[in-house]
Amino acid sequence: MIRVPVLSPKGKPLMPAKASRVRRWLKAGKAKVVHNDLGIFQVQLTQPPSGEETQDIVAGIDPGKLFTGIAIQSAKTTLFLAHLKLVFKNVTKRMNQRAMMRRGRRGRRINRKLPFDQRSHRQHRFNNRRGNKIPPSIRANKQLALRVIQELSRVYPFQDIVVEVIKARGDKGFSPAMVGQYWQIEQLEQAGYTVHTQEGWHTSTLRQYLGLPKSKNKAEESPAAHAVDGICLAASQFMRYRQIKGRSGTFNGGIAVTPCQFAVISRPPICRRQLHLMIPSKGGLRRNYGGTVTRHSGLRKGDYVKAEKAGITYYGYVSGDTKTKVSVSDANWKRLGQFTAKKVQLLQRNTGLVSTVGLSNLTTLNFDRLNCREVEVSGTV
Repeated sequence: MIRVPVLSPKGKPLMPAKASRVRRWLKAGKAKVVHNDLGIFQVQLTQPPSGEETQDIVAGIDPGKLFTGIAIQSAKTTLFLAHLKLVFKNVTKRMNQRAMMRRGRRGRRINRKLPFDQRSHRQHRFNNRRGNKIPPSIRANKQLALRVIQELSRVYPFQDIVVEVIKARGDKGFSPAMVGQYWQIEQLEQAGYTVHTQEGWHTSTLRQYLGLPKSKNKAEESPAAHAVDGICLAASQFMRYRQIKGRSGTFNGGIAVTPCQFAVISRPPICRRQLHLMIPSKGGLRRNYGGTVTRHSGLRKGDYVKAEKAGITYYGYVSGDTKTKVSVSDANWKRLGQFTAKKVQLLQRNTGLVSTVGLSNLTTLNFDRLNCREVEVSGTV
């Protein structure tokens, strides 16, 4: 049975409730639907609850270079699963473009026909050669995971987080998944969470013991790709390994893996504003490029909107605009169409996140294919 997140009248996260109970609350007016930046369906009580006691809930993070899996788990149920599409490649590409454009500007500014001591070389204003910097691509990966965890803590009552750590062979500075892992742990601890670490071999052992499926396709947008490891990481706080004398060990304790909400989360691929694209424009005429501003008041790029065309209603994100129309794209940033601005209705401002929420039946190896489908968040459960 799927559990629905519940908030107190003051906005404090409480223990999630069964969908049937939430349905009765909504029908009786004891609760109302509230929205969050992750698109998770949740309700808020309109009357003070009978109690605010909570059970032990743990979050598991399986970090990676291109994808990250997150799970929210209690001993009795799986509450939430997420598959994060990281921005490593996109940030790396933009940093290379920035360096190339900087070299081009310096080349145009410096008159190389002059002697070296007469050229307009500017001295550095500060020591920018520190050796303990986090690369921007890795920092962006870790900041996305931190943002999602902070949003989840406003929905589910948890403080304990288990993060998987790896030990790369050879030079540790060339492993993107390892470079920023301790920086991420430090950021989580500074945010007030209790962080535990676990190595990958322990996660694999727990996954085999629980009988959970694991996809070989790392890019697959399903719970079996990375979120399943998040479940095993969180399960380590409810299960302990015990060695039996003269025999192999076993695990004490256990968890129940149940259907839950599953989300694929990414950053909207919005380009930053550029006065000139890659080279200066001729005649001093600059073309508007990048940024979130559109020519239609009340709409920005990344806003979640409702658009209508030919009697068909579409839900998506603002991805561009023309003089009279607005481009709307889906969660994968594929254009759904161009719509007249008057027929585009704003539903939610740009939160910096793009989320597709569905249902997951990640239970045991008996499931050959995961039953995942997209659902539209509405006013009922």
